[in-house]
Amino acid sequence: MRYSSIVAAVMCALTCAAFAPPSVAGPYADDMAKCMVNSTSPADRSLFVKWMFAAIALHPDVSSMAVISAQQRDELNKNTAAMFQHLLLESCRAETQKALRNEGQQTISYAFEILGRSAAQSLMSEPSVATAMGGFAKYFDPEKMKALMDDKAAPAK
Repeated sequence: MRYSSIVAAVMCALTCAAFAPPSVAGPYADDMAKCMVNSTSPADRSLFVKWMFAAIALHPDVSSMAVISAQQRDELNKNTAAMFQHLLLESCRAETQKALRNEGQQTISYAFEILGRSAAQSLMSEPSVATAMGGFAKYFDPEKMKALMDDKAAPAK
């Protein structure tokens, strides 16, 4: 497998990880993913969240809301690459080899998808983030929701 293919697969998985339904994988990919999640420290998860945020902040819909310098972005890329490399080649080497041998290249994407979900859950469970995510509720009309629930027996048109 070419290195660029691995990087592309990892990037795709990480981009979709927090928002897509989970992929189905075999036992070797599951073992690899568990190893990767269990092998990350709180500092690793923090780095991963920062890296995901820096990438998402480039989207045109939100780019005006965050300022991340090219130097900061490069440093995050360098440190995240080192963390991923450490996970694949050292901490979870045996699990990665078994997964690749028995279930194929897609296991790398799956493992990073699970790691991305773990990092996203960590981000969303932070109390201040959870509170902010619920902030829209004060603008939500409970009477309209109640009406929707009362109409649930009515057939859809």
